[in-house]
Order: sequence, then C-alpha cells, then structure tokens
Amino acid sequence: MSAVPALADRGPSDRGAARVPVRGLTVLYDAECSLCAFVRDWLVRQRQLVPLELVPAGSEQARRRFPGLDHGTTLEEVTVVGDAGQVFRGAAAWIVVLWALREHRPLAHRLSTPAGARLARGAVLAAAKWRGRQWNGARGDGTGWGGGAYRRGDGWSYDRHVGWTYDAPGCDSGSCPTG
Repeated sequence: MSAVPALADRGPSDRGAARVPVRGLTVLYDAECSLCAFVRDWLVRQRQLVPLELVPAGSEQARRRFPGLDHGTTLEEVTVVGDAGQVFRGAAAWIVVLWALREHRPLAHRLSTPAGARLARGAVLAAAKWRGRQWNGARGDGTGWGGGAYRRGDGWSYDRHVGWTYDAPGCDSGSCPTG
C-alpha cells in the first residue's frame, strides 16, 4: 500500500484510518455540475485497482451512508470516503481517486509529493473556480461569466459522444427574442 491514502483527514472519531488498507472508495460528486458529471462518466470507464462507487453528494443515499459528514461541504468540495472511514477532501481526494485507477496510480504518486501537491491543489482550485462561475451565472447574481450553466430546459443537452448540443426552444407564444 502506498503513502497516498495517508492523506486522509484525521478527525475526533479517527480509528487510525490512515493506517488501514483501502479496499474501496466512495466518491461524492455534485450531480448538478456538468464538469462533475463528465468526470464521473470518465471514472466509470477507467480500470480500477480499488473499486470506486460514485454517489451524488448531498443525496439521501449519501446522508444515509455517511451521517457524520457535513453534506453541505461535500457539495462545495470534492469528498472521497474510504471503506474504513478515511475522509479525503480537495486535492487529497483527487489524488486518492487517481491512486485507485490502474493507469493513473503513477501520477497519484507524483502528485502526493510536496511539488505535486501544489499542482494538484492548483487543478482543484481551477475546477472550483469554474464551478463557482457556472453556478453564479446560473443564479444570475452578476458575479459569474454571464453565460450561466447549460440546462436542458434552455435547449441544451449533453451526449458524451458528441458533447453539448443546442436545440432552440419553440416560439409558440410569438414573443421570441430576435438577434
């Protein structure tokens, strides 16, 4: 077993989880985030050395399985839970997920070094910034990039083989915007 799972948070109820072998991981992801859904789809196609279970963050299933977690935080920051109670957040969560994948375990080892950890933190911060802009634009609070998130109700749909496509909603009311 590598040192990567030792990145787990140690809380008051820690049972020495950092020293326990990891035999399975649950990835809590934001099901409403297109980037998160894309990564989820990518993860299920990867060969796994450690089985990954993907569960929507904040869902009833997540709350039932992990009653001690702050589920609001799991929607804000990627969270991975090991089968022995280990909790990984942020960059450590991404690293341990890569560690679980056959083709990406060497990358996880490189990212678990001090220099690699800075790179992993940068990637997680970039993803968080993108997500923040997506949600801020969708809320219309003026702090996002202005385009909002792609939503099915707006005519957007996503297919993993062709990407995002747009089918303009009908103009049955006769009051469609022009231009």
